[in-house]
Amino acid sequence: MDLVALANNWLAQDPDPVTRLELQELIHAGDEAGLASRFDSRLQFGTAGLRGELGAGPNRMNRIVVAQAAYAIARFLNANRAEYIDKAGELSVVVGYDGRVNSYIFAQDSAEIFAGAGIKTRLFDSAVPTPVAAFTGKRFHASATVIVTASHNPPKDNGYKVYLGGQNGCSQLVSPQDKQIAALIDQISIETKFSDIPKSSNIETLGQADEDAYVARAASLVASDQSGRSDLRITYTAMHGVGYKTMKSVFDSTGFVFSSVAKQQEPDGQFPTVSFPNPEEPGAMDLSFAHALTQHSDLIIANDPDADRLAVGVRSGNGYQMLTGDQVGLLLAEMIASAKQSGTLANSIVSASLAKVAAFHNLKYQQTLTGFKWISKVPNLSFGYEEALGYCIDPDFTPDKDGISAALAIAELAATLKAEGMSLLDLLRGLAKRYGHVATGQVSIRVTDLSVIGKIMSDVKSNPVAEILGEVAEFENLELGKNLPATEGVIFTTGSYRVIIRPSGTEPKLKCYLQVTAESEENSKTKLAGLKDWAHQLLSAY
Repeated sequence: MDLVALANNWLAQDPDPVTRLELQELIHAGDEAGLASRFDSRLQFGTAGLRGELGAGPNRMNRIVVAQAAYAIARFLNANRAEYIDKAGELSVVVGYDGRVNSYIFAQDSAEIFAGAGIKTRLFDSAVPTPVAAFTGKRFHASATVIVTASHNPPKDNGYKVYLGGQNGCSQLVSPQDKQIAALIDQISIETKFSDIPKSSNIETLGQADEDAYVARAASLVASDQSGRSDLRITYTAMHGVGYKTMKSVFDSTGFVFSSVAKQQEPDGQFPTVSFPNPEEPGAMDLSFAHALTQHSDLIIANDPDADRLAVGVRSGNGYQMLTGDQVGLLLAEMIASAKQSGTLANSIVSASLAKVAAFHNLKYQQTLTGFKWISKVPNLSFGYEEALGYCIDPDFTPDKDGISAALAIAELAATLKAEGMSLLDLLRGLAKRYGHVATGQVSIRVTDLSVIGKIMSDVKSNPVAEILGEVAEFENLELGKNLPATEGVIFTTGSYRVIIRPSGTEPKLKCYLQVTAESEENSKTKLAGLKDWAHQLLSAY
């Protein structure tokens, strides 16, 4: 079938006037390239669910693609009822959504489809942070939780994140369930039109009481004594996302006070003050730095748009510096490990190891593949983190990264240190003396043609480097599954350096994760700068 015929078939079932007009204009203009980018392939459903650019066709995020995914999940649950029934003995789904364009529409469609499949369905009555929805799914022991969010992706994107109950523990789904649902999506896309998918309005509403349950749990993670907390001056940004309301409730209930970056406080799917709503991106924190200076803040706290990630800035000289995800992970690990008698610390393979922290505090340690779908499943987990600003500090109640509870923990640590005349930077220096001077960074390339990533990875594996900056390098192809389940990526290791190259699971990027171990802080920074130059040259050579 040619592209115009495919587009016309899509038009015949598309309920959205915006994407209908988009397709009509492409057809009228004879834009074969535009049609091909929408119809030559489809968004792949995997362990990250769905994520992609909004628009018409199977290779975009839209009402038809979302409905097919929801119907596939509903059919999957009904086909595996015995494994996924909740504690009430029935199938149930929690549906949440963020403040991006079309998030509510996608959530409403999904809820109606789940209800139409005979599944007890609970839908939030307003946009909520991802950790609130994940917490609520766990609280109800739901068969599945769906969150419509593209997290920190560009403004034009949206996404669909899926958690499963049963043996999966209400954490993100993994294989083989993702492949089973993906196969059902393919089948539905051929056999069933949007209007033929059963729908029902028999939906239970989730609201303020459910958000309050999350707030109460988060507040319980820090001491009840609130003295000294109001002395800590905090700047907060929600990055045009949904974190502000919940963060304020959590901080108000625990005695912390923050000053919000007003221009980024309310949800806005257009993200008018940032070109890329990710605290790690250049320029994204500029308004926060300026605000913190006027407020003489001790601490900057930033969430990404769905508030599952946390970025931390600290006063340094006359300005502020952002801590790396590995630095925040170390601070939280030390804080939590110090209070634990038993348990396990975990981090993903692309993050700085917590093995020495675990050993010092007589805890267990485990390394996992990238993603909280793996970290959250570590047995007896006390704390898990990933360098991409993700921290899980309450895994039994929120089995995913949580930028709000982690922010509370960091504020508690900073307030305690300030009362002692110290800062987070002072603590990091002390921990470096105990565990070693480690510096981490990242080099990445963003592509428009995903085949470029495949070609580079193939070349890296077939022609691996033999040394890194004069040190002999050991090579491991992660696809072979030697120490961890097989995944796409490679590791180069020397006495001083560790480099991991892998495709991003959520963005069209190839990422090169860098780690340096040295005898001093200054030397680690010098070596990291050299390693970044080496990585740039390596990627450009392939």
